[in-house]
Amino acid sequence: MEFLFDYGLFLAKVATVVVAIVGILVLVKALNGKHGAAKGELEITDLTEQYKDTVSQLETHLYDDALLKARHKAEKKDEKEKEKARQNEVKKAAKSGDLKVEREPRLFVLDFKGSIDAKEVASLREEVSSILAIAIEGDEVMVRLESGGGMVHGYGLASSQLARLKDAGIKLTVSVDKVAASGGYMMACIGDSILAAPFAIVGSIGVVAQLPNFNKVLKKHDIEFEQLTAGEYKRTLTMFGENSDKAREKFQEELEETHVLFKDFIHEYRPDLELEKVATGEHWFGKQALKLGLIDTISTSDDYLTSACKDREVLLVRYVQKKKLAEKLAGVAGETADNVLLKWISRGQRPIV
Repeated sequence: MEFLFDYGLFLAKVATVVVAIVGILVLVKALNGKHGAAKGELEITDLTEQYKDTVSQLETHLYDDALLKARHKAEKKDEKEKEKARQNEVKKAAKSGDLKVEREPRLFVLDFKGSIDAKEVASLREEVSSILAIAIEGDEVMVRLESGGGMVHGYGLASSQLARLKDAGIKLTVSVDKVAASGGYMMACIGDSILAAPFAIVGSIGVVAQLPNFNKVLKKHDIEFEQLTAGEYKRTLTMFGENSDKAREKFQEELEETHVLFKDFIHEYRPDLELEKVATGEHWFGKQALKLGLIDTISTSDDYLTSACKDREVLLVRYVQKKKLAEKLAGVAGETADNVLLKWISRGQRPIV
């Protein structure tokens, strides 16, 4: 009886939380329906200017005023001549009726810090589409990637977004400062070049799915669980039902099939990689990954960008979704619901890479 009382109390608490979350979500939907969908916008940050400003601030403490003034005067003169030449080019183009003015190639920087369901792909697709709309020959995209992997379909779509850049002939560089494992490495392997810090975690080319099963606990307390399906394999393993060997075999078969697709995908972009050696689900640190061919260079994103800022314009491109007040209020509840559903239910029914 004590167990039933505790179990009933637990269910009451869960029901209260669920009702509260549903109430908030309904309120959010109602408010959104009145005001329309929130839109996002691109934010462009000139990393080259930031780099120059940082150097300038440091130099004021290292050199005397006379030297700095002389150099500033020379730089100003040089910039004035470049601007004059650019204006002349625009005037000539206007007279000829061809307003297409050439520009220098640029390095565009994207940040992707992936969650388990890769929901960040919504912003990534907008960023990629924007770059594709204005890209010219010689442009390059660098993705600062950080992800330990997650849902197969989510990271499959995220990888497809990066593949759009490759298909358009744009050089793609992927930098891993901390971790690009499993689904994260699925994205990274698309790059023409993969950079990784010495102790960045790379690899984990494998598939996993897990869930708790409470069937024995329910039986012990005479609690029945019923599940109806149409289709022999509509549901294989469950949290509350009694799982059969046949269901386990089918689920394992699905995991193996996903693993094969994962390996084939990596082979397409890194054909020289010894997959049988690295597709074991293990992960490696940067220096180990270099020897195995999982990455191409040991370097941090900071080193790469600092070097790039010295001779070309580097722009950080971010798509920021505008949030309404109702969405901000519901943010905590929504995140909690996502975490519970994804970590306990989805993990048991969908493979994680």
